[in-house]
Amino acid sequence: MKINAVAIIATLTILNSCSGGGSRSAVGSCADSDSVAVAQTVQPLVERLPDTAYASVSNLVYKVDRLADSVSGEVCSLADLYADTPGVFTFRGGIQRRADFGGTVSGTPSEIKVEWVFRTQEDYRDPSVGRWGGGTGWTGQPLYVEWPDSSLRRLREAGAVDGKFSGKEIMVGSLYGSVYFIDYETGVASRKAIPVGNPIKGTISLDPTLNGNLYVGQGVPGRRPFGALAIDLYKNEQFHFFAEDPKAQRRWGAYDSSPLRVGQFLFRPGENGGIYKLIAQPGKLTMHSVLRYTVRGAAPGIESSMAVYANYGFTADNHGNILAFNLDTMKPVWMYALGDDIDASPVIAVEDGVPYLYVGCEIDLQDAGSAKFVKLNALNGSEVWKADIEGRRKNIEKKHFDGGFYASALLGTGNCEDLIFSNCVKNTNGQNGVLVAIDRRSGKIVYETPLKYYAWSSPVRFTNERDEMFIVTGDCSGNIYIINGKDGKIISTVSVGSNFESSPVVVGNTLVVGSRGNSIFKIKIQ
Repeated sequence: MKINAVAIIATLTILNSCSGGGSRSAVGSCADSDSVAVAQTVQPLVERLPDTAYASVSNLVYKVDRLADSVSGEVCSLADLYADTPGVFTFRGGIQRRADFGGTVSGTPSEIKVEWVFRTQEDYRDPSVGRWGGGTGWTGQPLYVEWPDSSLRRLREAGAVDGKFSGKEIMVGSLYGSVYFIDYETGVASRKAIPVGNPIKGTISLDPTLNGNLYVGQGVPGRRPFGALAIDLYKNEQFHFFAEDPKAQRRWGAYDSSPLRVGQFLFRPGENGGIYKLIAQPGKLTMHSVLRYTVRGAAPGIESSMAVYANYGFTADNHGNILAFNLDTMKPVWMYALGDDIDASPVIAVEDGVPYLYVGCEIDLQDAGSAKFVKLNALNGSEVWKADIEGRRKNIEKKHFDGGFYASALLGTGNCEDLIFSNCVKNTNGQNGVLVAIDRRSGKIVYETPLKYYAWSSPVRFTNERDEMFIVTGDCSGNIYIINGKDGKIISTVSVGSNFESSPVVVGNTLVVGSRGNSIFKIKIQ
Protein backbone atom coordinates (compact mmCIF):
# COMPACT_ATOMS: atom_id res chain seq x y z
CA MET A 1 0.00 0.00 0.00
CA LYS A 2 1.33 3.42 -0.91
CA ILE A 3 1.69 5.90 1.90
CA ASN A 4 -0.17 9.17 1.61
CA ALA A 5 2.13 11.87 3.01
CA VAL A 6 -0.74 14.29 3.54
CA ALA A 7 -2.62 11.66 5.51
CA ILE A 8 0.47 10.98 7.62
CA ILE A 9 0.85 14.64 8.57
CA ALA A 10 -2.85 15.05 9.30
CA THR A 11 -3.04 11.86 11.38
CA LEU A 12 0.06 12.67 13.37
CA THR A 13 -1.43 16.06 14.12
CA ILE A 14 -4.53 14.38 15.53
CA LEU A 15 -2.49 11.88 17.53
CA ASN A 16 -0.30 14.57 19.02
CA SER A 17 -3.18 16.91 19.83
CA CYS A 18 -5.54 14.34 21.30
CA SER A 19 -6.20 15.96 24.63
CA GLY A 20 -9.64 14.48 25.14
CA GLY A 21 -11.32 17.87 24.81
CA GLY A 22 -11.05 20.80 27.19
CA SER A 23 -9.58 19.94 30.55
CA ARG A 24 -10.76 16.37 30.51
CA SER A 25 -8.23 13.58 30.80
CA ALA A 26 -6.91 11.79 27.73
CA VAL A 27 -6.42 8.47 29.54
CA GLY A 28 -5.97 5.73 26.95
CA SER A 29 -4.65 7.98 24.19
CA CYS A 30 -4.04 6.73 20.67
CA ALA A 31 -0.34 6.31 21.38
CA ASP A 32 -0.08 3.74 24.19
CA SER A 33 3.41 3.64 25.64
CA ASP A 34 3.75 -0.15 25.35
CA SER A 35 2.23 -0.45 21.88
CA VAL A 36 3.95 -1.10 18.59
CA ALA A 37 3.33 1.63 16.00
CA VAL A 38 1.32 0.08 13.19
CA ALA A 39 -0.40 1.71 10.25
CA GLN A 40 -2.20 4.55 11.98
CA THR A 41 -0.95 6.93 9.32
CA VAL A 42 -1.50 5.35 5.92
CA GLN A 43 -5.26 5.68 5.65
CA PRO A 44 -6.78 8.83 4.14
CA LEU A 45 -8.62 10.61 6.89
CA VAL A 46 -12.41 10.70 6.79
CA GLU A 47 -14.34 13.67 8.05
CA ARG A 48 -16.10 13.43 11.38
CA LEU A 49 -19.81 12.92 10.76
CA PRO A 50 -22.41 15.13 12.51
CA ASP A 51 -23.85 14.38 15.93
CA THR A 52 -27.41 14.23 14.74
CA ALA A 53 -30.50 12.05 15.15
CA TYR A 54 -32.84 11.19 12.28
CA ALA A 55 -36.57 10.68 12.77
CA SER A 56 -36.15 6.89 12.70
CA VAL A 57 -34.59 6.89 16.20
CA SER A 58 -37.92 8.00 17.63
CA ASN A 59 -38.84 4.31 17.48
CA LEU A 60 -36.44 3.47 20.29
CA VAL A 61 -35.93 4.46 23.91
CA TYR A 62 -32.30 4.72 24.92
CA LYS A 63 -29.97 5.81 27.69
CA VAL A 64 -26.22 6.47 27.69
CA ASP A 65 -24.55 5.85 31.04
CA ARG A 66 -21.18 7.56 31.57
CA LEU A 67 -18.90 5.74 34.01
CA ALA A 68 -15.75 7.79 33.41
CA ASP A 69 -17.19 11.28 33.21
CA SER A 70 -13.82 13.01 33.61
CA VAL A 71 -12.54 11.37 30.40
CA SER A 72 -13.72 12.79 27.09
CA GLY A 73 -15.67 10.43 24.91
CA GLU A 74 -14.36 11.89 21.67
CA VAL A 75 -12.48 9.34 19.60
CA CYS A 76 -9.08 10.92 19.11
CA SER A 77 -8.37 9.46 15.67
CA LEU A 78 -10.66 8.05 13.00
CA ALA A 79 -7.79 6.30 11.18
CA ASP A 80 -8.38 2.59 10.55
CA LEU A 81 -6.02 0.90 13.01
CA TYR A 82 -6.55 -2.47 11.32
CA ALA A 83 -5.65 -1.34 7.79
CA ASP A 84 -2.01 -2.41 7.77
CA THR A 85 -1.65 -4.65 10.79
CA PRO A 86 0.62 -7.65 10.14
CA GLY A 87 -2.24 -10.11 9.85
CA VAL A 88 -5.97 -10.42 10.52
CA PHE A 89 -6.88 -9.19 13.99
CA THR A 90 -10.70 -9.27 14.11
CA PHE A 91 -13.75 -10.81 12.41
CA ARG A 92 -13.64 -10.22 8.64
CA GLY A 93 -10.40 -8.29 9.06
CA GLY A 94 -11.26 -4.73 9.98
CA ILE A 95 -13.65 -1.98 10.91
CA GLN A 96 -15.76 -2.26 7.74
CA ARG A 97 -15.96 -6.09 7.97
CA ARG A 98 -15.08 -6.37 4.27
CA ALA A 99 -12.99 -9.57 4.49
CA ASP A 100 -10.20 -7.98 2.45
CA PHE A 101 -7.81 -10.79 3.29
CA GLY A 102 -5.86 -10.50 0.03
CA GLY A 103 -6.17 -14.15 -1.01
CA THR A 104 -4.37 -15.00 -4.25
CA VAL A 105 -4.17 -18.00 -6.56
CA SER A 106 -2.57 -18.77 -9.91
CA GLY A 107 -4.82 -19.57 -12.85
CA THR A 108 -8.09 -21.36 -12.12
CA PRO A 109 -7.90 -23.13 -8.75
CA SER A 110 -9.29 -26.66 -8.57
CA GLU A 111 -7.43 -28.41 -5.74
CA ILE A 112 -8.37 -28.31 -2.07
CA LYS A 113 -5.48 -29.73 -0.03
CA VAL A 114 -5.34 -30.09 3.76
CA GLU A 115 -1.85 -29.05 4.94
CA TRP A 116 -2.30 -29.70 8.67
CA VAL A 117 -4.94 -30.43 11.28
CA PHE A 118 -4.74 -29.15 14.84
CA ARG A 119 -6.86 -30.92 17.47
CA THR A 120 -8.48 -29.07 20.36
CA GLN A 121 -9.68 -30.68 23.56
CA GLU A 122 -13.31 -31.77 23.81
CA ASP A 123 -15.92 -31.62 26.57
CA TYR A 124 -19.17 -33.54 26.16
CA ARG A 125 -20.51 -33.19 29.68
CA ASP A 126 -24.23 -32.51 29.66
CA PRO A 127 -24.84 -29.25 31.51
CA SER A 128 -28.12 -27.36 31.21
CA VAL A 129 -26.69 -25.38 28.27
CA GLY A 130 -25.97 -28.51 26.19
CA ARG A 131 -22.91 -30.38 24.98
CA TRP A 132 -20.40 -28.27 23.08
CA GLY A 133 -17.40 -30.54 22.54
CA GLY A 134 -14.47 -28.66 21.05
CA GLY A 135 -13.29 -27.22 17.77
CA THR A 136 -15.13 -24.06 16.77
CA GLY A 137 -18.67 -22.91 16.10
CA TRP A 138 -20.35 -19.81 14.68
CA THR A 139 -18.62 -17.42 13.97
CA GLY A 140 -15.34 -18.85 15.25
CA GLN A 141 -12.98 -17.20 12.76
CA PRO A 142 -9.28 -17.67 13.58
CA LEU A 143 -6.96 -14.68 13.79
CA TYR A 144 -3.57 -14.55 12.06
CA VAL A 145 -0.60 -12.45 13.14
CA GLU A 146 2.97 -12.13 11.89
CA TRP A 147 4.64 -10.81 15.03
CA PRO A 148 7.17 -8.03 14.31
CA ASP A 149 10.69 -8.58 15.66
CA SER A 150 10.20 -6.28 18.66
CA SER A 151 7.05 -8.11 19.75
CA LEU A 152 8.55 -11.53 19.04
CA ARG A 153 11.60 -10.71 21.15
CA ARG A 154 9.34 -9.63 24.00
CA LEU A 155 7.26 -12.83 23.72
CA ARG A 156 10.39 -14.98 23.88
CA GLU A 157 11.91 -13.04 26.77
CA ALA A 158 8.67 -13.52 28.71
CA GLY A 159 8.68 -17.24 27.93
CA ALA A 160 5.32 -16.98 26.18
CA VAL A 161 6.70 -18.80 23.09
CA ASP A 162 9.78 -20.93 22.54
CA GLY A 163 12.73 -20.45 20.18
CA LYS A 164 11.26 -22.75 17.51
CA PHE A 165 8.22 -20.55 16.94
CA SER A 166 8.10 -19.21 13.36
CA GLY A 167 6.56 -15.85 14.39
CA LYS A 168 3.43 -16.55 12.33
CA GLU A 169 0.60 -17.40 14.68
CA ILE A 170 -3.01 -18.56 14.47
CA MET A 171 -5.24 -17.75 17.44
CA VAL A 172 -8.70 -19.20 17.81
CA GLY A 173 -11.36 -19.37 20.51
CA SER A 174 -12.81 -22.85 20.99
CA LEU A 175 -16.11 -24.34 22.08
CA TYR A 176 -14.02 -26.28 24.58
CA GLY A 177 -13.61 -23.04 26.51
CA SER A 178 -9.98 -22.24 25.73
CA VAL A 179 -8.06 -19.97 23.38
CA TYR A 180 -5.61 -21.97 21.28
CA PHE A 181 -2.39 -20.74 19.68
CA ILE A 182 -0.98 -22.51 16.62
CA ASP A 183 2.20 -22.04 14.60
CA TYR A 184 0.83 -21.22 11.14
CA GLU A 185 3.76 -22.93 9.40
CA THR A 186 3.78 -26.24 11.28
CA GLY A 187 0.33 -26.67 12.81
CA VAL A 188 1.75 -27.38 16.27
CA ALA A 189 0.88 -25.42 19.40
CA SER A 190 2.90 -22.19 19.54
CA ARG A 191 2.13 -21.71 23.26
CA LYS A 192 -0.08 -23.19 25.94
CA ALA A 193 -3.82 -22.86 25.49
CA ILE A 194 -5.47 -20.38 27.85
CA PRO A 195 -8.70 -21.61 29.50
CA VAL A 196 -11.46 -19.01 29.86
CA GLY A 197 -14.07 -21.03 31.75
CA ASN A 198 -16.87 -21.22 29.16
CA PRO A 199 -17.32 -22.09 25.47
CA ILE A 200 -16.35 -19.40 22.95
CA LYS A 201 -18.63 -19.16 19.93
CA GLY A 202 -17.71 -15.80 18.44
CA THR A 203 -14.46 -14.46 16.99
CA ILE A 204 -11.79 -13.23 19.38
CA SER A 205 -10.11 -9.88 18.61
CA LEU A 206 -6.47 -8.78 18.89
CA ASP A 207 -5.72 -5.14 19.69
CA PRO A 208 -4.38 -3.58 16.45
CA THR A 209 -1.79 -1.50 18.31
CA LEU A 210 -0.01 -4.76 19.24
CA ASN A 211 -0.11 -3.82 22.91
CA GLY A 212 -0.68 -7.51 23.70
CA ASN A 213 -4.39 -7.27 24.54
CA LEU A 214 -6.55 -10.13 23.25
CA TYR A 215 -10.31 -9.64 23.66
CA VAL A 216 -12.49 -12.71 24.23
CA GLY A 217 -16.23 -13.17 24.66
CA GLN A 218 -17.84 -16.19 26.30
CA GLY A 219 -20.80 -17.65 24.43
CA VAL A 220 -22.43 -20.17 26.76
CA PRO A 221 -22.84 -20.05 30.58
CA GLY A 222 -21.60 -23.52 31.45
CA ARG A 223 -20.47 -22.00 34.73
CA ARG A 224 -20.50 -18.65 36.49
CA PRO A 225 -19.14 -16.04 36.23
CA PHE A 226 -20.11 -15.55 32.60
CA GLY A 227 -19.19 -12.62 30.37
CA ALA A 228 -16.33 -10.91 28.51
CA LEU A 229 -12.63 -10.91 29.26
CA ALA A 230 -9.21 -9.82 28.05
CA ILE A 231 -5.84 -11.61 28.01
CA ASP A 232 -2.32 -10.15 28.12
CA LEU A 233 -0.45 -12.17 25.49
CA TYR A 234 2.93 -11.00 26.74
CA LYS A 235 2.15 -12.66 30.06
CA ASN A 236 -0.27 -15.33 28.80
CA GLU A 237 -2.75 -14.46 31.53
CA GLN A 238 -6.17 -12.92 31.93
CA PHE A 239 -6.24 -9.34 33.22
CA HIS A 240 -9.87 -8.27 32.81
CA PHE A 241 -13.29 -9.84 33.32
CA PHE A 242 -16.67 -8.19 32.88
CA ALA A 243 -19.37 -10.43 34.33
CA GLU A 244 -23.12 -10.23 33.80
CA ASP A 245 -24.25 -6.62 33.97
CA PRO A 246 -26.89 -6.05 36.68
CA LYS A 247 -28.15 -2.99 34.76
CA ALA A 248 -28.60 -4.91 31.50
CA GLN A 249 -32.14 -4.90 30.17
CA ARG A 250 -31.79 -8.36 28.65
CA ARG A 251 -30.81 -11.29 30.87
CA TRP A 252 -28.35 -13.06 28.58
CA GLY A 253 -24.69 -12.25 29.17
CA ALA A 254 -23.00 -13.76 26.08
CA TYR A 255 -20.54 -11.86 23.87
CA ASP A 256 -20.37 -13.42 20.39
CA SER A 257 -19.64 -10.05 18.77
CA SER A 258 -15.99 -9.46 17.82
CA PRO A 259 -14.99 -6.12 19.45
CA LEU A 260 -13.31 -3.24 17.62
CA ARG A 261 -10.70 -0.70 18.67
CA VAL A 262 -11.19 2.84 17.34
CA GLY A 263 -8.81 5.53 18.56
CA GLN A 264 -8.29 5.05 22.29
CA PHE A 265 -11.49 3.06 22.80
CA LEU A 266 -12.64 -0.54 22.50
CA PHE A 267 -16.27 -1.02 21.45
CA ARG A 268 -17.95 -4.26 22.52
CA PRO A 269 -21.65 -4.99 21.80
CA GLY A 270 -23.31 -7.60 24.01
CA GLU A 271 -26.21 -10.00 23.82
CA ASN A 272 -27.55 -8.32 26.95
CA GLY A 273 -28.66 -5.30 24.90
CA GLY A 274 -25.71 -3.06 25.77
CA ILE A 275 -23.02 -1.51 23.58
CA TYR A 276 -19.98 -0.95 25.78
CA LYS A 277 -17.22 1.61 25.26
CA LEU A 278 -13.98 0.95 27.13
CA ILE A 279 -10.71 2.84 27.42
CA ALA A 280 -8.02 0.49 26.08
CA GLN A 281 -4.50 0.49 27.48
CA PRO A 282 -1.82 -2.23 27.59
CA GLY A 283 -2.99 -4.78 30.15
CA LYS A 284 -5.89 -2.59 31.24
CA LEU A 285 -9.51 -1.87 30.27
CA THR A 286 -11.62 0.81 31.93
CA MET A 287 -15.34 1.18 31.30
CA HIS A 288 -16.16 4.59 29.83
CA SER A 289 -19.83 4.44 28.85
CA VAL A 290 -22.61 2.16 27.68
CA LEU A 291 -25.58 2.59 25.34
CA ARG A 292 -28.72 0.63 26.21
CA TYR A 293 -31.91 0.77 24.17
CA THR A 294 -35.32 -0.79 23.76
CA VAL A 295 -37.58 -0.95 20.73
CA ARG A 296 -41.31 -1.21 21.39
CA GLY A 297 -40.51 -2.02 25.02
CA ALA A 298 -38.10 -4.88 24.32
CA ALA A 299 -34.30 -4.93 24.66
CA PRO A 300 -32.70 -6.80 21.75
CA GLY A 301 -29.37 -8.59 21.96
CA ILE A 302 -26.45 -8.19 19.55
CA GLU A 303 -24.62 -11.27 18.22
CA SER A 304 -23.28 -9.70 15.03
CA SER A 305 -20.02 -7.77 14.95
CA MET A 306 -20.34 -4.00 14.62
CA ALA A 307 -18.91 -2.14 11.64
CA VAL A 308 -17.49 1.40 11.64
CA TYR A 309 -17.27 4.28 9.21
CA ALA A 310 -15.72 7.55 10.46
CA ASN A 311 -17.24 8.20 13.91
CA TYR A 312 -20.38 6.11 13.28
CA GLY A 313 -20.78 2.54 14.52
CA PHE A 314 -23.29 0.12 12.99
CA THR A 315 -24.89 -2.81 14.79
CA ALA A 316 -27.65 -5.28 14.00
CA ASP A 317 -29.71 -7.09 16.63
CA ASN A 318 -31.84 -10.17 17.07
CA HIS A 319 -35.08 -8.21 16.71
CA GLY A 320 -34.10 -7.13 13.20
CA ASN A 321 -32.99 -3.57 13.98
CA ILE A 322 -30.00 -1.97 12.29
CA LEU A 323 -28.66 0.86 14.42
CA ALA A 324 -26.16 3.63 13.64
CA PHE A 325 -24.71 5.45 16.64
CA ASN A 326 -22.11 8.15 17.20
CA LEU A 327 -18.88 6.68 18.63
CA ASP A 328 -18.09 9.99 20.35
CA THR A 329 -21.37 10.44 22.21
CA MET A 330 -22.81 6.88 22.00
CA LYS A 331 -26.12 8.44 20.93
CA PRO A 332 -28.22 6.82 18.17
CA VAL A 333 -28.11 8.46 14.72
CA TRP A 334 -30.62 6.35 12.78
CA MET A 335 -32.43 3.02 12.95
CA TYR A 336 -33.80 0.72 10.26
CA ALA A 337 -36.12 -2.28 10.83
CA LEU A 338 -35.32 -5.27 8.59
CA GLY A 339 -38.04 -7.38 10.17
CA ASP A 340 -36.30 -10.50 11.48
CA ASP A 341 -33.35 -11.68 13.55
CA ILE A 342 -29.97 -10.40 12.30
CA ASP A 343 -26.87 -12.35 13.28
CA ALA A 344 -24.79 -11.55 10.18
CA SER A 345 -22.41 -8.61 10.55
CA PRO A 346 -23.01 -5.39 8.59
CA VAL A 347 -20.51 -4.75 5.80
CA ILE A 348 -19.56 -1.20 4.75
CA ALA A 349 -18.52 -0.27 1.20
CA VAL A 350 -17.72 3.22 -0.05
CA GLU A 351 -19.16 3.67 -3.55
CA ASP A 352 -18.80 6.94 -5.47
CA GLY A 353 -17.71 8.60 -2.23
CA VAL A 354 -20.78 7.46 -0.25
CA PRO A 355 -20.64 4.75 2.46
CA TYR A 356 -23.27 2.01 2.11
CA LEU A 357 -24.22 -0.78 4.49
CA TYR A 358 -25.06 -4.32 3.39
CA VAL A 359 -26.61 -7.00 5.64
CA GLY A 360 -29.14 -9.84 5.54
CA CYS A 361 -31.52 -11.28 8.14
CA GLU A 362 -32.68 -14.76 9.09
CA ILE A 363 -36.04 -16.47 8.85
CA ASP A 364 -36.62 -16.87 12.56
CA LEU A 365 -39.52 -14.71 13.75
CA GLN A 366 -41.24 -15.84 10.57
CA ASP A 367 -42.08 -19.51 10.00
CA ALA A 368 -41.99 -19.36 6.22
CA GLY A 369 -41.32 -16.33 4.09
CA SER A 370 -38.12 -14.71 2.94
CA ALA A 371 -34.68 -13.74 4.10
CA LYS A 372 -34.19 -10.08 3.31
CA PHE A 373 -30.87 -8.60 2.19
CA VAL A 374 -30.67 -4.81 2.23
CA LYS A 375 -28.45 -1.99 1.03
CA LEU A 376 -28.69 1.22 3.07
CA ASN A 377 -27.10 4.64 2.85
CA ALA A 378 -24.88 4.48 5.95
CA LEU A 379 -25.06 8.23 6.51
CA ASN A 380 -28.81 8.41 7.09
CA GLY A 381 -30.23 4.87 7.00
CA SER A 382 -32.27 5.34 3.82
CA GLU A 383 -33.00 2.16 1.87
CA VAL A 384 -31.38 1.84 -1.56
CA TRP A 385 -32.81 -1.60 -2.33
CA LYS A 386 -33.96 -4.79 -0.66
CA ALA A 387 -33.75 -8.33 -2.05
CA ASP A 388 -35.81 -11.32 -0.89
CA ILE A 389 -34.64 -14.96 -0.83
CA GLU A 390 -37.39 -17.53 -0.33
CA GLY A 391 -36.97 -19.86 2.63
CA ARG A 392 -38.36 -21.10 5.91
CA ARG A 393 -37.59 -22.07 9.47
CA LYS A 394 -37.38 -25.83 9.84
CA ASN A 395 -38.65 -27.52 13.00
CA ILE A 396 -37.10 -30.89 13.88
CA GLU A 397 -38.43 -32.48 17.07
CA LYS A 398 -37.87 -29.91 19.85
CA LYS A 399 -35.31 -27.88 17.91
CA HIS A 400 -35.77 -25.32 15.18
CA PHE A 401 -33.28 -24.40 12.48
CA ASP A 402 -33.65 -20.88 11.20
CA GLY A 403 -33.41 -20.04 7.53
CA GLY A 404 -31.75 -17.02 5.98
CA PHE A 405 -28.43 -15.29 6.46
CA TYR A 406 -26.11 -16.40 9.25
CA ALA A 407 -23.16 -15.65 6.99
CA SER A 408 -21.74 -12.16 6.61
CA ALA A 409 -21.61 -10.78 3.09
CA LEU A 410 -18.56 -10.84 0.82
CA LEU A 411 -17.94 -7.89 -1.50
CA GLY A 412 -16.87 -8.79 -5.01
CA THR A 413 -13.60 -7.62 -6.51
CA GLY A 414 -11.84 -7.85 -9.87
CA ASN A 415 -14.21 -9.21 -12.49
CA CYS A 416 -16.93 -9.47 -9.80
CA GLU A 417 -16.68 -5.93 -8.46
CA ASP A 418 -20.34 -5.28 -9.28
CA LEU A 419 -21.55 -8.17 -7.09
CA ILE A 420 -21.97 -9.02 -3.42
CA PHE A 421 -22.21 -12.61 -2.17
CA SER A 422 -23.48 -14.50 0.86
CA ASN A 423 -24.49 -17.97 1.95
CA CYS A 424 -28.20 -18.33 2.64
CA VAL A 425 -30.08 -21.14 4.43
CA LYS A 426 -33.28 -22.01 2.54
CA ASN A 427 -34.70 -25.14 4.24
CA THR A 428 -37.05 -25.58 1.28
CA ASN A 429 -35.75 -29.04 0.32
CA GLY A 430 -34.56 -30.58 3.53
CA GLN A 431 -31.83 -28.46 5.10
CA ASN A 432 -30.58 -26.98 1.86
CA GLY A 433 -28.70 -23.76 1.22
CA VAL A 434 -27.28 -21.63 -1.56
CA LEU A 435 -24.54 -19.15 -2.32
CA VAL A 436 -26.37 -16.09 -3.62
CA ALA A 437 -24.88 -13.35 -5.80
CA ILE A 438 -26.61 -9.95 -5.87
CA ASP A 439 -25.99 -6.97 -8.14
CA ARG A 440 -24.71 -4.15 -5.92
CA ARG A 441 -26.34 -1.38 -7.99
CA SER A 442 -29.82 -2.79 -8.54
CA GLY A 443 -30.32 -5.45 -5.87
CA LYS A 444 -31.19 -7.99 -8.56
CA ILE A 445 -30.34 -11.60 -7.74
CA VAL A 446 -27.81 -12.66 -10.38
CA TYR A 447 -27.59 -16.33 -9.44
CA GLU A 448 -28.09 -18.87 -6.67
CA THR A 449 -25.61 -21.75 -6.48
CA PRO A 450 -27.07 -24.77 -4.62
CA LEU A 451 -24.81 -26.25 -1.95
CA LYS A 452 -24.99 -29.82 -0.67
CA TYR A 453 -26.11 -28.56 2.72
CA TYR A 454 -26.94 -25.27 4.38
CA ALA A 455 -24.06 -22.93 5.31
CA TRP A 456 -23.51 -20.57 8.24
CA SER A 457 -19.86 -19.95 7.37
CA SER A 458 -19.05 -16.64 5.68
CA PRO A 459 -17.47 -17.03 2.21
CA VAL A 460 -13.98 -15.77 1.35
CA ARG A 461 -12.37 -14.82 -1.94
CA PHE A 462 -9.21 -15.44 -3.96
CA THR A 463 -8.15 -13.60 -7.11
CA ASN A 464 -5.69 -14.66 -9.81
CA GLU A 465 -3.28 -12.80 -12.07
CA ARG A 466 -6.14 -12.03 -14.50
CA ASP A 467 -8.18 -10.38 -11.72
CA GLU A 468 -10.69 -13.24 -11.81
CA MET A 469 -12.41 -13.89 -8.51
CA PHE A 470 -13.05 -17.29 -6.96
CA ILE A 471 -15.11 -17.96 -3.83
CA VAL A 472 -14.23 -20.59 -1.25
CA THR A 473 -16.78 -21.55 1.37
CA GLY A 474 -17.71 -24.38 3.71
CA ASP A 475 -21.08 -25.84 4.66
CA CYS A 476 -22.52 -27.36 7.82
CA SER A 477 -21.89 -30.88 6.57
CA GLY A 478 -18.11 -30.46 6.29
CA ASN A 479 -17.79 -29.71 2.57
CA ILE A 480 -15.40 -27.11 1.14
CA TYR A 481 -16.27 -25.56 -2.26
CA ILE A 482 -14.35 -23.59 -4.88
CA ILE A 483 -16.85 -21.52 -6.89
CA ASN A 484 -16.32 -19.27 -9.90
CA GLY A 485 -17.49 -15.88 -8.68
CA LYS A 486 -18.58 -14.66 -12.11
CA ASP A 487 -21.05 -17.40 -13.02
CA GLY A 488 -21.53 -19.32 -9.76
CA LYS A 489 -20.36 -22.65 -11.18
CA ILE A 490 -18.81 -25.04 -8.66
CA ILE A 491 -15.26 -25.93 -9.72
CA SER A 492 -14.42 -28.36 -6.93
CA THR A 493 -15.96 -29.82 -3.76
CA VAL A 494 -14.17 -31.84 -1.08
CA SER A 495 -15.54 -33.30 2.15
CA VAL A 496 -13.06 -32.20 4.83
CA GLY A 497 -14.53 -31.62 8.30
CA SER A 498 -17.66 -32.47 10.25
CA ASN A 499 -19.43 -29.11 10.32
CA PHE A 500 -18.05 -25.77 9.15
CA GLU A 501 -20.18 -23.29 11.07
CA SER A 502 -17.07 -21.17 11.50
CA SER A 503 -15.73 -18.62 9.05
CA PRO A 504 -12.18 -18.91 7.65
CA VAL A 505 -9.23 -16.55 7.70
CA VAL A 506 -7.20 -16.31 4.47
CA VAL A 507 -3.39 -16.13 4.22
CA GLY A 508 -1.98 -16.05 0.68
CA ASN A 509 -3.38 -19.10 -1.12
CA THR A 510 -4.36 -20.83 2.13
CA LEU A 511 -7.22 -20.61 4.58
CA VAL A 512 -7.47 -21.68 8.21
CA VAL A 513 -10.88 -22.71 9.50
CA GLY A 514 -12.24 -24.65 12.44
CA SER A 515 -15.04 -27.20 12.51
CA ARG A 516 -17.34 -28.63 15.16
CA GLY A 517 -15.79 -31.56 16.99
CA ASN A 518 -12.12 -30.89 17.63
CA SER A 519 -10.41 -29.85 14.40
CA ILE A 520 -8.74 -26.71 13.03
CA PHE A 521 -7.65 -27.06 9.39
CA LYS A 522 -5.07 -25.28 7.27
CA ILE A 523 -6.15 -25.72 3.64
CA LYS A 524 -4.26 -24.80 0.49
CA ILE A 525 -6.20 -23.66 -2.58
CA GLN A 526 -4.38 -24.24 -5.88
